[in-house]
Amino acid sequence: MLACVDVDYRSDGSARTAAVLFEAWSDAQETKLLLHTTPQVAAYQPGAFYLRELPCLLPVLGPLANRLEVVVVDGYVTLDAAGQPGLGWHLFEALGRQVAVIGVGKTAFRGSPHALPVQRGNSQRPLFVTAAGMSALRAASLIEQMAGPHRFPSLLKRVDQACRASP
Repeated sequence: MLACVDVDYRSDGSARTAAVLFEAWSDAQETKLLLHTTPQVAAYQPGAFYLRELPCLLPVLGPLANRLEVVVVDGYVTLDAAGQPGLGWHLFEALGRQVAVIGVGKTAFRGSPHALPVQRGNSQRPLFVTAAGMSALRAASLIEQMAGPHRFPSLLKRVDQACRASP
């Protein structure tokens, strides 16, 4: 099973996590949508985003860990060429290094020389792909294969919309 996850932070201090589950990289629609609300989240800390987001992701992904092959996160797995851990790396560790994690960044982080650029659709702006538990080259190939005619794959757009929707 494959999953895409995203979190929306609400003005009341809560967060809504969405996960779309799917079976094949070419799937245009999810097989299941999971939603979870975290009543109170930690404040944002520059350079330590995972401290805020990881507690929102684990209640959704933890129970599925033994069935998941790959999780795709909105963001980076590593933050630089030296391997400074980002959200995706911390998720990889939290899942016992048993589930590969692909990070898809929409913007370059510190120039992102370590991230593989992936151009989709007619867009001239790449997505930036990093990974743990598989090579970045394989991860980039999988993101290229995802359904959707635009820069952002359909299931990543779907999970973004699902977490932002009103409960």
